[in-house]
Amino acid sequence: MEERQSQVVLGLDPDLSALWPAASEPALGISAGASPAERAATAVAGHCRALIDATAQACVAAKLQLACFERLGAPGWSALQVVAEHARAHGLLVIADGKRGDIDVTARAYAQALFGGVETPFGALAGLGADMVTVNPLMGRDALEPFVSEARAAGAGVLVLVRTSNPGAADVEDLELAAGGSVWERLAGIAGELGAPGAGESGFSDVGAVLGATVPGHLARARELMGQATFLLPGVGAQGGRVEDLAPAFAPGRAGGLVTASRSIANAHHGTGEDPAEAARAEAERMRAATWALG
Repeated sequence: MEERQSQVVLGLDPDLSALWPAASEPALGISAGASPAERAATAVAGHCRALIDATAQACVAAKLQLACFERLGAPGWSALQVVAEHARAHGLLVIADGKRGDIDVTARAYAQALFGGVETPFGALAGLGADMVTVNPLMGRDALEPFVSEARAAGAGVLVLVRTSNPGAADVEDLELAAGGSVWERLAGIAGELGAPGAGESGFSDVGAVLGATVPGHLARARELMGQATFLLPGVGAQGGRVEDLAPAFAPGRAGGLVTASRSIANAHHGTGEDPAEAARAEAERMRAATWALG
């Protein structure tokens, strides 16, 4: 994979009511006899492929929001696989954003589906082949360990939700614990502990963290707790986060932060009259330059 001078992650969470013209049924030659799910999935895949084509040179990864594909049924999972392969063909890492988390047996099944697959009495079944997946740590360490194990076996990584970008994060994640510190700080500590054995020659671990760009005041403390973690930083753009506030994430080096944007790139043409691909490319390049300056 070619080295990209970028920390920008293209978020792919396609809105069925706002697909690009490149995803129209005439443009894609969608059969009128196809089921609604097949038509929708084909259009979503076309939209995402066009977004990747337009912005890949300014990005390092594509983050696929699993729910936006899964809601389309079986054709949606097929579209997810098509889009993941298209991203890889453009040299992008693939992040599967499903925020999974469950008891260990279920967690392992989730991880097998998203990473390397599973051996069965009927033969081997391939997984999505993601490079990273987002995981929910609120059920505790044993719900995370199967993801970490499967990721390491596949040469991939996990991104633990630590302090998220949504306003409701304060309802739980910022609560103070009787033992000291906040909930999110305890989650950061668990992520750091799980990631320590997976630190590579680069100094970064295969266990990273999701930290909202909307609350940059937490980043310096998070870096103290997770010195070897890569931070995925959602919330720039439509949610109000600013690239300029994210410098603490990059303190260990450029690989310390991945800045993700979805709507601000996909919808950059809204109200401008510009071609969607050109507007998206320009916005991705603007973000690339801004984030590269922080490293």
